[in-house]
Amino acid sequence: MLVLITPLVICWEIWVGICSYKYGETEKLAYSSMKHQASGIFRKATNLAFPHCDLDVNWSKICELIEKLKPMPRSTTVLWQLPDQGNVKVNSDGSFPLSSGKAGISGIIRDFTGKMIIGFAIPTKFSGKLVGIIGLGRIGSAIAKRAEAFGCPISYHSRSKKPNLNYKYYSTVVDLAANSEILIVACALTEETRDIVNRKVLDALGPKGILINIGRGAHVDESELVAALIEGRINGAGLDVYKTEPEVPEQLFGLENVVLLSHAASDTVETCMAMADLVIENLEAHFLHKPLLTPVV
Repeated sequence: MLVLITPLVICWEIWVGICSYKYGETEKLAYSSMKHQASGIFRKATNLAFPHCDLDVNWSKICELIEKLKPMPRSTTVLWQLPDQGNVKVNSDGSFPLSSGKAGISGIIRDFTGKMIIGFAIPTKFSGKLVGIIGLGRIGSAIAKRAEAFGCPISYHSRSKKPNLNYKYYSTVVDLAANSEILIVACALTEETRDIVNRKVLDALGPKGILINIGRGAHVDESELVAALIEGRINGAGLDVYKTEPEVPEQLFGLENVVLLSHAASDTVETCMAMADLVIENLEAHFLHKPLLTPVV
């Protein structure tokens, strides 16, 4: 954990230090003090992260690199994008809203002209999230099993309630979405499930919710999904399938809150080999006049 936190601590302390001073002939002493402070932070953080390692780090060289960074005026601001508050500007004097307890989705450091100097992302964890699954068949059940390992409460919607399950069942997709932080589409495509994720479902999922579609593109009303992502009515989406593949809605490419895959969610070496073996086994069964393993009906 320290190894993960340390780079963030170092970067934040350095940027706060750099943002805190204007560089002029009369302020070299202040900058020199900040440089030595940054060196101490590096040394302390490294010792915490690697307590059993004797690392030979040239701290003076690191500080020289810091010194070459373009100075930023005191008017520099940090722009935090909060999912439920919009953009919040924070001055570089240290007035940073960590005490609110709300995590920022992403941060951007800009100079006084508004030009972005550095951007960074702060992800949210998966463990413990409320996971709702549309379709609890073979694939949906496998997803539920994996999500359970992360301590995620599981709920689902299907044509009927499954017996002998501890998962919460919802008779409508809207109710499932309203009680989920992550909504996963894993059902078969039928006339009943076409556009099963519509505007009502997306609005029920809400501005903190994430939609993941690994079923079929036609399960989701794409125009409503694009609008929900642009307007911030949902937090984000992960899409492996699209309504008119290989075409993808152009608006999705410019969004920061969506992850796009080219219908490749199952493409691992092991899965591809298993698929090839299944084809051969079906062919062998056909020519030996035996029942097919996976007949198409």
